[in-house]
Amino acid sequence: MNHPMGSRHQPEDIKVSKADRTFSISFEDGRRFVLPAELLRVESPSAEVQGHGPGQKTLVSGRSQVGIIAVEPVGNYAVKIVFDDLHDSGIYTWDFLYAMGETQDRLWADYLAALEEAGLSRDPLAASSAPQPKSGGSCGGGKSGGCGCS
Repeated sequence: MNHPMGSRHQPEDIKVSKADRTFSISFEDGRRFVLPAELLRVESPSAEVQGHGPGQKTLVSGRSQVGIIAVEPVGNYAVKIVFDDLHDSGIYTWDFLYAMGETQDRLWADYLAALEEAGLSRDPLAASSAPQPKSGGSCGGGKSGGCGCS
């Protein structure tokens, strides 16, 4: 089957549970993944989180209570997820979501280990006392359509 934008995987159903703070996606091959909003947020494919090159990924803490307020289609190949912390600059392709579903246990374990190593917490109250990214020159201009880096 020929998929848009070279996607190997196509979704059949997407559901958001605000109560459970999860995003579930079923694919045409029968696989179904239930992804926590927190994991989607901290692994966002945005430049704000991933950076612009290898080794630039930002460790995002304090998002244990993050929720999803909207899921918006991006063509036929992806969705943009809007989180209640107002992060909205990640474009989640079908292949990205499929890979995330397949590797979520490892991603979660790596995330928890990185937080521990950095002395950070998933708890939003504990994270509020952690150093914050510098303003200006950083990514995060999601509303402007770009990452906002200078």
